[in-house]
Amino acid sequence: VQLQASGGGLVQAGGSLRLSCAASGVTFSTYTMGWFRQAPGTEREFVAAIRRGGGGTYYADSVKGRFTVSRDNAKNTVVLQMNSLKPEDTAVYYCATSRGVIYSDIDIPHRYYYWGQGTLVTVSS
Repeated sequence: VQLQASGGGLVQAGGSLRLSCAASGVTFSTYTMGWFRQAPGTEREFVAAIRRGGGGTYYADSVKGRFTVSRDNAKNTVVLQMNSLKPEDTAVYYCATSRGVIYSDIDIPHRYYYWGQGTLVTVSS
C-alpha cells in the first residue's frame, strides 16, 4: 500500500491550499481516509476523515467550516481543501487509511494502518 500526499506549500494567512493524497495497492473505495497533522514539538492530531464510499465526513473543531475533505473513488484520491488558513494550521499534513475504522475511533491516529509521507503546510502571518 502506498499513499502519496502532495499540495503543501507556503501561503499567507487567509489563503487556501489544496492537498491531495493518491492511494495505490488498496481497494480504495472500501477504506476510510483520514488527514492528520503534526506541528514541531506536538503530537499528531486529527484534521478530517471521510468514510468509505464518501458515506460521511468528520472534522476537528479547529478546522470546521474552513476545511473540506472529499474523495474520488475512480481516481483513488482524497482531497483536503483548506480555506481561510491560519498560522496555527502550520504543520506537516499526513494522509492515512485503514479498513474498519469505527465512528468512535475515526480521530485516533493508531487506528489507521497505512500512512503517507506527509506534506508541509506553512501559513505566514
